[in-house]
Amino acid sequence: MNETKENETKPLTAGLRLEHNEASAVQLVLSGEWRKESDRSASSRALGEMRTIKGIRKIVIVGGEIQSWDSILPSFLRVVDAYAAEIQAEIELQELPDGARRLWELSRLAPELPAQSVVREQGFVARLGNVALYARDEFRDALKFLGELFQALRALLRGRANCRRSDFMVALQECGPEALPIITLISLLVGMILAFLGSVQLKLFGVEIFVANAVAIGMLREMGALMTGILLAGRTGAAFAARLGTMQVNEEIDALRTLGFPPMEFLVLPRVLALIIALPLLAIYSGLVGILGGAIVGVTMLDLSPVQYYLQTISSVTPKAIFSGLIKASVFGVLVAFSGCMQGLRCERSASAVGRATTAAVVNAIVYIVVADALISIIYVLIHF
Repeated sequence: MNETKENETKPLTAGLRLEHNEASAVQLVLSGEWRKESDRSASSRALGEMRTIKGIRKIVIVGGEIQSWDSILPSFLRVVDAYAAEIQAEIELQELPDGARRLWELSRLAPELPAQSVVREQGFVARLGNVALYARDEFRDALKFLGELFQALRALLRGRANCRRSDFMVALQECGPEALPIITLISLLVGMILAFLGSVQLKLFGVEIFVANAVAIGMLREMGALMTGILLAGRTGAAFAARLGTMQVNEEIDALRTLGFPPMEFLVLPRVLALIIALPLLAIYSGLVGILGGAIVGVTMLDLSPVQYYLQTISSVTPKAIFSGLIKASVFGVLVAFSGCMQGLRCERSASAVGRATTAAVVNAIVYIVVADALISIIYVLIHF
């Protein structure tokens, strides 16, 4: 009974004995319990002593006296193996457990992770230079992608594009009808918000009827195209980048090139055309739903009759407002497809790179849309459109 208690409380020890019999060879004799909870001070001392011996060309590890082991033993073998590679010495295993030997062999097949370099704090000039270099690379890649896209469009107009009609129809289905639910919800809410905010100010002058004008012009000329573009940037642009990025990781795009199918024509062109067609139609739909949301607020909160709101909306809507929104929507469609497809084709060959490409596609598309919207609005003012 007492002997059992003594065995239970006795600390486990991972024994290691260093034998240096030959001039260029050392022998490490392992014994005891090589477990996580074992005392490994003896092994640390033996390794330190081995590092002081010069001219070692062979390290022999003998494990016949090992009583039990866990993951600590393969880890120790990997440390010795790394030291042997450092001093260019041969390593030999004798009488080791089969499991430990197999784990050690597997660990040798795994590539070493590169050491992380210490990130030093950069000054303002260095950060500015890095931003400039990144912007230069982005601009260069964008110009290259744009040139290849124009070549693909020229081939399409000449009837020589290597793309399938079925791919175009699938892309049109994804970025068109399948986007209607989210477009409907957001556009209805935006129209109600515009009507509510407009009514707060117009009530001060007793002209609540002009809420219909503000909502109609705002949705058809500006908000319909802008909100649709942003929504499709997060929905469709991200899907394009993720799908093309995954194909890049799986080397499917390389296989297409090998088979003679240009990725720009076979993969990018159907998606670009689908967005150019779908986004203006969705923008018009978004404007109509936004007008419906404004009508809900006008009828329920401003005591306007449905007929009054309808007639005021019809009188305020002009072809110029509709066409200005359609032009913006067409430009936004090109930008969303451009950003999503370019980031997908630029994706590196790793799973994390797909996530980065998807994020970059969404962020860049939204930035492009906002900048393009501001520029187009300025042009409209200058040409009185």
